[in-house]
Amino acid sequence: MIEVKNLVKCYGDKRAVDNISFKANDGEILGFLGPNGAGKSTTMNILTGYLSSTSGKALINGIDILEDPIGAKKQIGYLPEFPPLYMDMTVREYLYFIYDLKGCKYPRNTHLKEICELVKITDVYDRIIKNLSKGYRQRVGLAQALVGNPNVLILDEPTVGLDPKQIIEIRTLIKKLGKNHTVILSSHILSEVQAVCDRIVVINKGKIVADDTADNLSRTLTADHKLIARIDGPREEVIKIIQTIPGVVNVLADMQREKGVWEYNIEAVEGTDIRRDLFKRLASRNWYLVGLRSSELSLEDIFLKLTIGENVSEFLNSKAEDLDESEDDE
Repeated sequence: MIEVKNLVKCYGDKRAVDNISFKANDGEILGFLGPNGAGKSTTMNILTGYLSSTSGKALINGIDILEDPIGAKKQIGYLPEFPPLYMDMTVREYLYFIYDLKGCKYPRNTHLKEICELVKITDVYDRIIKNLSKGYRQRVGLAQALVGNPNVLILDEPTVGLDPKQIIEIRTLIKKLGKNHTVILSSHILSEVQAVCDRIVVINKGKIVADDTADNLSRTLTADHKLIARIDGPREEVIKIIQTIPGVVNVLADMQREKGVWEYNIEAVEGTDIRRDLFKRLASRNWYLVGLRSSELSLEDIFLKLTIGENVSEFLNSKAEDLDESEDDE
C-alpha cells in the first residue's frame, strides 16, 4: 500500500505540492493525473525517494520513505518517463546489473527469464540496448522495474513509444500486475488511464481536486443525466412510448439522423436506469434501437473541467481560433 499524508513540497515561496493526502491500496491500480506543473512529477519523485518533502509523510507499505529510504525503496519498482538504461550494455548485462544493484535474492537466471517472457523481450536478450527500437527500450525499462518482484510499482508514461499492438499488450500486463501489486500509473493518454485504472487521483496547482473512479467522477460532474438514443420508428409514437417508462422526465426528438431514424434526448430522474425498459418497449413493437449513449462527461472532459474550470468550451474555442489564425499566417 502507498499512503501520502499531508504532503508539502516548497521551492522558496512556491508550494509545488500543497498538503495532499491519498492512498493506493493493495491490488489497486491508481491513475495519477495532472497538467504540466501541477505537482504530479514532484509527488512521484518524493514517493520514489528522489526528492525529500518539506513536511508530511509518504509511506510505502508502512515504511516512511524519509526515515528508512533503503527499506522503502526495496518495496518499489520504478519506471520513469525516460527509462534509466545503459546504452552500451546488452539487455542481459543490464538486467544482471540491476539484479545485483537491488540485491535480489531470487534465482537470477530463472527470475530474469520470467520477467523477459512477461514483457516480451526474450528475442532481444543479447542485443545492445542502443540498437533497440524505442518500444523495446521501454520494455527493458519496465523489466528493470520488475526485478526483485517489488510490492509497489510506480509507472510514469509506461507506453511511450510503443505501437498500438504493444500498447494493448502493456496495458494487459499492467492489469495483470495490478492483481498482486500496488500500482501508481501516470499517463497523458487518458483513454489508457480509463482502460487500466481502478481509481483516479487528479492534482492541479499542487492540490488534489478529485479522487474517485472515472464513472463516479463522470456522474458527479455531469450537470444533466440524459440518454441519447437513435431509434428507427415512427417519431410521435416513439415519444409517447418513451414517456410511459417510469422515471422518464422529458423526451425530445432532436433531429432525423438518417431515413426513418431520429435521435432522442431522454432525461430521467437521477439514479434511474431506464435502458432495459427502453429496449423492451421498442423491441415489443419491432422498432430498432440503432444507437445509445450517455451524455455523461468523458475522462478528457472531466480532466479539463477539473484543471481548467467551468469554461472548458471557451478554452477549446480559443484553441481553435488560435489554430485558424496560425493557418492564416502561413
